[in-house]
Amino acid sequence: MTERSTTGPTRRKLLAIGAGTALTSGLAGCARTETTDDSSGEHTVTMEPMGEVTFDSVPETWMAYFSTYGDMGIALGQLEGLQGLIYTDNWPLEFYETLPGVDVSFDDVPQLAGSNGIDKEIFYELDCDVHLMDPNFVARLDDNWDDDDFEEIETNVGPIVGNNIRRRDENWHDYRYYDLYEAFEIVATLFDERERYDELEAIHDEFQSTLEADLLPEDERPEIGLVSINSDFETGSFYVYPLENGNGRKQYQDLGVRDAIGPHLDASYGEWDYEQLLEADPDALVFSYGFSHATADQFEERMDLMRDDPTGSELAAVQNDRLYRGGTAYQGPIINLLQTEIAAKQFYPDVFGAWDGLETLENADEQLVDHRRVADVVTGEF
Repeated sequence: MTERSTTGPTRRKLLAIGAGTALTSGLAGCARTETTDDSSGEHTVTMEPMGEVTFDSVPETWMAYFSTYGDMGIALGQLEGLQGLIYTDNWPLEFYETLPGVDVSFDDVPQLAGSNGIDKEIFYELDCDVHLMDPNFVARLDDNWDDDDFEEIETNVGPIVGNNIRRRDENWHDYRYYDLYEAFEIVATLFDERERYDELEAIHDEFQSTLEADLLPEDERPEIGLVSINSDFETGSFYVYPLENGNGRKQYQDLGVRDAIGPHLDASYGEWDYEQLLEADPDALVFSYGFSHATADQFEERMDLMRDDPTGSELAAVQNDRLYRGGTAYQGPIINLLQTEIAAKQFYPDVFGAWDGLETLENADEQLVDHRRVADVVTGEF
């Protein structure tokens, strides 16, 4: 099915290059990703850290790490060929329910990660044509994996294509980053689904233009505090994040909200108590992974703990009832569109209409993104 090109850098070479790669990666980040193909069906895609990968035909079966590249595959109409995910849990699957005629279920999709880590033998059993994952990130999840393991899978099973784009400040990621649609374009070329990509890119760009035209002046936009829903609400210990940090925060960047927490951090996250939250005192608190890691009832239970805390109850976001479920940081194109739509209604209700639960997105008259049009891309009816 596939053949690794010898002209691109291997993962082993990238790790050996180390700091030197960071310089060349920064320069490469300014260039558009190149792909080549010919009439025989052979085509090449290039993505760091694995370099060039040549396919002699279109991959039919695939696996992915999680919901960034998994969502890309679904968007490109490849759900039937999905053979496995490193994680099937903690996806915001209810988002897909707002797309008419789109049914996404992982009931028959095995999860590769278990209590003993990631089982290499499952890769052989699944026998996928391509593996959409960043090997360096997977190795951080399971330190039993090393260069030899990834080279074995690539040689004996199928190639690896993927780049962790969630954050942009991790020391181990010393090679090129991609924005969401740069990465999505590579995956679309891999699956020979350029028309689907072009249509979703057009939907995204039109949506962005609508948002930009209607956003309030910068000094009138709300200050947002981003907090993990997986924090310890019982003891009042909260994981907090900056908004300007890679694709995982794309919706907040695109909506131009002001960051109440990020300027006070010197790392990609922090652990704060109620007093520190009160010192920053954001206009609104949005809880990352609020859709993927908590039901609506679980979310409200945790918010009640914050409302009942003597210090938490003093927060402006609590007093003004601006506590919101936030999206997953692992977002592909569909998840990003819907998470941006949700956030726009949460942060700018007077401009884009009030957020009133996922039912809002099922009402065509209240949609900021045409869900039927997105669904038609997935089902191939556009």
